[in-house]
Amino acid sequence: MSFDLLSTVECGGCSAKMPAAKLSEALGGLRRLTNENLLVGIETHDDAGVYKLRDDLAIILTTDFFPPVCSDPYEFGQIAAANALSDVFAMGGKAVAALNLCMFPSTKIPLDVLRDILSGGLQKIEEAGAVVAGGHTIDDFPPKYGLAVTGIIHPDRIITNDKAAAGDVLLLTKPVGSGVIVAGRRLREVSDADYRACLDNMKQLNKAGAEIMQEFGVRCATDVTGFSLLGHGLKMAQASNVTIEIDSEEIPVLAGAYDLVETGCIPGAAFRNQEFVEQDCLFQKDVDYSMKMLCLDPQTSGGLLMCVPEVRADELKMALIDNEYRRAEIIGRVIQKQEKSVVVKS
Repeated sequence: MSFDLLSTVECGGCSAKMPAAKLSEALGGLRRLTNENLLVGIETHDDAGVYKLRDDLAIILTTDFFPPVCSDPYEFGQIAAANALSDVFAMGGKAVAALNLCMFPSTKIPLDVLRDILSGGLQKIEEAGAVVAGGHTIDDFPPKYGLAVTGIIHPDRIITNDKAAAGDVLLLTKPVGSGVIVAGRRLREVSDADYRACLDNMKQLNKAGAEIMQEFGVRCATDVTGFSLLGHGLKMAQASNVTIEIDSEEIPVLAGAYDLVETGCIPGAAFRNQEFVEQDCLFQKDVDYSMKMLCLDPQTSGGLLMCVPEVRADELKMALIDNEYRRAEIIGRVIQKQEKSVVVKS
């Protein structure tokens, strides 16, 4: 490795997102343009926008970029691209084209580092079945990378975050804890094996998850990224006017993450996520504190959180496990709207 990208940042990956509460404040009162062909806009804080071109074709539009989340430039490119592509997959779509978004300090870091970042992104774009159509680069420090992605989908098959229904169960496709593991890596408190497992988890595309959701007729899902499992779950519950119950003991966790939280290694973004959810989230008294903070841990290129009819949940879980989501778990259920939108129990 020619250059350690983690040496350039204190807060990388999706941990660098603007706090959800401040983002909501900034967007408040902003005039919104309406169009009959805009099928999904910003109203429900969904994963991407969807615009109908024809009765049988719509495009999915999304973008995501962030500072380095790991040391190796090629792996950073892979993870950033997988994270940006995930929003298309969370909507059940097919990624078709991407534009590179690069912020890179050309006089401070060797240019071959930029080449390696772009090469890593290209590998994931190709794996997703899409093409690179161009991009834009500015000189900036610290470096940042991501994509603007276009996907396609049939208008009748869009998966959104506002279709959760009482009686559904919640299925999570990837373990949480990447924010904690990356923070621990900076402190040199993570084993090489646990760090490698975290990187592999972040590099995994959600393409197979999108295909399985379409196969099983899932119509409500979101991907879990910087606002944490609870932050994205809260948006889903509010958009659907339901309450979601999460069993903290069923949540899959990356190896090493729980022990790190026990020692106090908790990213600052987890506390910002807590501020965002706490008014509409009930933690039952017996919920383990470390699991509570892992529920709030900012994820980078995290898993899909699906709402699935209970009668098909086990079958769908096995389909996910058979397609490389080996840690997929049923973690809760959807109930009728209660006083709080999210309830976390043990």
